[in-house]
Amino acid sequence: MPDTTGARYRDLPTDEKLAVLLAEERELDHDAFDLDDAWAVGSWLRTTALERGLGVGFTVAFGEQRVFHAATPGSAAVNDAWLDRKFRVVRHFAHSTLAVRTQYELGGSSFDEAAALDPRQYQAAGGGFPLFVRGALVGAVGVSGLEMHDDHALVVEALRAHRARRDERA
Repeated sequence: MPDTTGARYRDLPTDEKLAVLLAEERELDHDAFDLDDAWAVGSWLRTTALERGLGVGFTVAFGEQRVFHAATPGSAAVNDAWLDRKFRVVRHFAHSTLAVRTQYELGGSSFDEAAALDPRQYQAAGGGFPLFVRGALVGAVGVSGLEMHDDHALVVEALRAHRARRDERA
């Protein structure tokens, strides 16, 4: 079984981590992604979080519109606020929040110090991931409630699982 936790990111050298994160974004670019896809990804996240006993909030958004949002026991309203802050970063930089954070680290600084964005509104903590359709940013998928690398890994796992299900049906 592949490692679906954030452990695979934590110990990588910063330059290798960034390469992995950017490769994931390219891998998970979609030919199409609609409301049914958002429902499928969100439903997978909810089912999986419940099965694993994870207290998380999660959202799939198209632009500014939340098209799927749910939470599992153990999450709180603060997770929604974190998702909002993560999604602003995804929209601003068109990259995953963990990739943005890693880019700043690779440059020898931190997002909070160098981004010139209000950290009460923008947060480059893992768990926000761009939804690309043929290279165009159309939205984001996010998880909040775990350690940031684990938030990121759960989103990637959800998108990969969705792609595998679509490929099986094709």
